[in-house]
Amino acid sequence: MVRTERSIERTLTQRDFDSFAILSGDNNPIHVDPEFAAQSRFGRTVAHGMLLAAIFRGLIDEMLPGAQQVEQDLEFPAPTFADEAMRFTVRSERDLSGTARLTMTCSRVADDTVTCRGRTTVSCSPIPGRMRDMA
Repeated sequence: MVRTERSIERTLTQRDFDSFAILSGDNNPIHVDPEFAAQSRFGRTVAHGMLLAAIFRGLIDEMLPGAQQVEQDLEFPAPTFADEAMRFTVRSERDLSGTARLTMTCSRVADDTVTCRGRTTVSCSPIPGRMRDMA
């Protein structure tokens, strides 16, 4: 069993939320309308869950280039707000069969509140035809 971990800190902005809404088509006002979000239980806009998932996916690709995601399970126990420093951590346990099981956590740097957590399984076999596998 090979264990690895990667963490990054990132501060997402309202502009990031707005850009992701344009790219994804998810224009839910809880993400993009500060006036609407101010009246919600969160009190301000919150990140799209799939924006957080995309950051995790980038970390996974840095750790295990070319890995194919087989399954994923995410939970969002607290909101991720704009302009707060967040720590994204991915921990991997890779076995000799070419499969890796990873845990993912996003937490606020200020108070360690977990805003997103989950697990994923990836296959570490090369993807046929992918350029970096052919080099």
